[in-house]
Amino acid sequence: MASTVTDRPENSPATPRPGYGQLLRTRGAWTFLLPGFAARQPFAMLTISIVLLVQHTTGSYGAAGAAAAVTGVSMALFAPYSGRLADRYGQRAVLLPGVIVHTLSGLTLTSLALAHAPLWALFVAAVPTGASVPQVGPMVRARWGVKLKDSPLMTTAAAFESVTDELTFVVGPLLATALCTAVTPAAGLVTEAALTLVGGLLFAAQKSTQPVVRAADGHARVEHTSALRIPGVRVLIVTFLGIGSVFGGMQVSLAAFTESIGEPGLNGVLYGVFAAGNMLSGIVCGAIAWKAAPHRRLVIGYAALALTASALWTAHSALLLAGLGLLVGMCIAPALITGYTLVEGLVPAGARTEAFTWLTGAVALGQAAAVTVAGQLEDHFWDGAGFLVPMGGTLLALGTLLALRSRLVARPGGRTVVRGVGHRVPVTVD
Repeated sequence: MASTVTDRPENSPATPRPGYGQLLRTRGAWTFLLPGFAARQPFAMLTISIVLLVQHTTGSYGAAGAAAAVTGVSMALFAPYSGRLADRYGQRAVLLPGVIVHTLSGLTLTSLALAHAPLWALFVAAVPTGASVPQVGPMVRARWGVKLKDSPLMTTAAAFESVTDELTFVVGPLLATALCTAVTPAAGLVTEAALTLVGGLLFAAQKSTQPVVRAADGHARVEHTSALRIPGVRVLIVTFLGIGSVFGGMQVSLAAFTESIGEPGLNGVLYGVFAAGNMLSGIVCGAIAWKAAPHRRLVIGYAALALTASALWTAHSALLLAGLGLLVGMCIAPALITGYTLVEGLVPAGARTEAFTWLTGAVALGQAAAVTVAGQLEDHFWDGAGFLVPMGGTLLALGTLLALRSRLVARPGGRTVVRGVGHRVPVTVD
């Protein structure tokens, strides 16, 4: 399949089909990719750092999961609002105050945990910590949308971003676990706060690649319509909630499992294997020229995810758990990539950052619920009972996806279903 790139560098030859080499030759891409990677790294460290610190100071996985859950719920609630502000006022205007608030609130949460403050005080500090998490991943995806517009490379870009996300989930948990176990239980959160500040400021400094904020002229009034009004986005939110249940359930359950066998250092390794499977399948997914429609690929990929996640609770050895975790990870990337690709056809360009943050927030909310429930299961039942959470979350989401999959098909003629005030925004359909 031959294709032409919308924003291809002048001296870059066309490739037979969209690929990573062609994507990375897009003019100006590296100016936001490198700082974007640094800025999103702390996201993968936050939940596991809170779980390890609070469990150390309280001795309870339930309390640790609850504190991490408050952070996740707070992020899920505020992330879409942050995305909408970025669409309206620009990414830099949202990032600069956000990284400062997140750094200060994260350090406050760390101090309270070390001081053995009551759980409600940790909850209070966890709210601004989660609310101010920089939404760098959605912002990078929005920048790709500007650079590539209607190019076939958008699917490759979605895959590349999933791989980048999963690379952070390989490095992040390993780094956080190593810091919390080998240095001090507070080292994970302190490092997360420092990386957020430095990486976020570097990313915000890349003004030339951020989406342009278009003001209304004197002839037409532009209505900033919420991406949540699009039915397909709501279906994707439920789908991503199930994916979040896998992340959260595995984080708590792997920590409890490795402690029960007397090898807490294996926690980061096992989670890294899970994330590595996700990353590797993401690389393959982006290298394939898909012929099947995205909504069909999502249904098939999600069914595979639910099937593999349903087997996690049966693992009784680290080796078997690593193998199952690898398979689960390999099933997550296709679902994530296809979901983000569907946004390009369902959502107008002026609301895509918000749409991406709704999906990111859904993952965080699913993760928050999962760490809470999994923590309670680990405290009150057998070691590994928390693995029931990924099974339940993915099966429920799969049922919703099967029932409402028609909502993921954009209307014929390239029109969105969202109406503003007296106008309709055209959207190109793949």
